Amino acid sequence: MNATVTATSFGTKPTQWQIDPAHSAAHFSVRHLMISNVRGEFTKVSGSAVLDPSDPTKSSVEVTIDASSINTREPQRDEHLRSADFLDVAHCPTITFRSKKITPVGQDHYKVTGDLTIRGVTREVTFDVEGPTQPVKDPWGNIRTGVSAKARINRKDFGLTWNALTEAGGVMVGDEVSIDFEAELIQQSPVANTK
Repeated sequence: MNATVTATSFGTKPTQWQIDPAHSAAHFSVRHLMISNVRGEFTKVSGSAVLDPSDPTKSSVEVTIDASSINTREPQRDEHLRSADFLDVAHCPTITFRSKKITPVGQDHYKVTGDLTIRGVTREVTFDVEGPTQPVKDPWGNIRTGVSAKARINRKDFGLTWNALTEAGGVMVGDEVSIDFEAELIQQSPVANTK
């Protein structure tokens, strides 16, 4: 198999893309004991996007995260995060994002606003997005591109209110959560013209 990866272009027509779960993940960090950041990730991410190179504001994206795939490298903590104190994965197994508005803010940079749903609670959130990267053809003939997205949310806005006080009067878990999403997408087909 020739392992050469060649550059290609987006063309001008809207195209359908699927997130490649094997090369995508949603990372997060949150303050612990008011002194350090605990980092983790969700390892099972899926979704799709429509990319319109002629008018990026008409593009769209949908992402679904398996909430039970949370991993902070501490099994006991992960089980607590899956429980009803936090994500309540037994009743709310997925985290979803659906874009509603895309605003260009620079070369290959966008503000992507949409509905983020965590623990069954939906709030509007805006992500800072870089990409999509110049598409390339992989060794198996697939066209791929990549995007990076970042946002900050207050976990209490989504019903994630559990906390505990420390002996010093601080709290165990900070309210602000930083989200860092990295996705690799595989082109599926041109979008059918519905006009």
